[in-house]
Amino acid sequence: MKDLIRKRKSIRKYDPAPLDAAILERVRSLFERVKPLYPEIPYSIEIASKTKGMFNIKAPQYLIFGSEEKEGFLENIGFIGQQIDLLLSEMGIGTCWLGAAKPTEKEDSPLPHVISMSFGIPAEPLHRESSEYKRKPLLDISEGTDPRLEAARLAPSAINAQNWYFIAEGGKIHCYRKKANPLLGLMFNRMHTIDLGIAICHIAEESKNFSFIKETNPPVRKGCVYTGTVI
Repeated sequence: MKDLIRKRKSIRKYDPAPLDAAILERVRSLFERVKPLYPEIPYSIEIASKTKGMFNIKAPQYLIFGSEEKEGFLENIGFIGQQIDLLLSEMGIGTCWLGAAKPTEKEDSPLPHVISMSFGIPAEPLHRESSEYKRKPLLDISEGTDPRLEAARLAPSAINAQNWYFIAEGGKIHCYRKKANPLLGLMFNRMHTIDLGIAICHIAEESKNFSFIKETNPPVRKGCVYTGTVI
């Protein structure tokens, strides 16, 4: 997945033809391969043909993510969904996270909707060169040294805000979400929390051994909310 992290892109133009049944079955098989950040939190993934809402993208199919709403569920969905994003990219299928899109039909899952993701055969280049990334420099989003921080830096985020912060020390990476402007907090704190789960997924993909814990006395970062520590 290291190569995919360094060339993936969000796809906003798709071939309108739905994926055939065999490919959709392969997509569903990916749901069994992902590993949650918090295994104790129930979640669901469904496939839909339509979504509605602001900033929606016309695509042949969508992934609909649901979850029980308990501490850590937003990071968990970001972590799970980004694994699927990378696996679909490996299959030649494009994706894009859709923060405001919701399913148009009643879902089979009883769990509340969290976020959606478009997917399909891309009608634009699936990958990009590293020079095409528009990301903040590591010094703006982290302190300390760890080679996995570059993978986190390249993660997608809502409106490309990259509203995360990482402190690397002694082989650990402490993970934080920057607090949003109070006027935008209700909407963006939710999205930025999902985004942090996406970035942690990239760190996990670059880790030989990965585990995630909450430390009792993590470093304090002004203006940030501590989420957990990769060890």
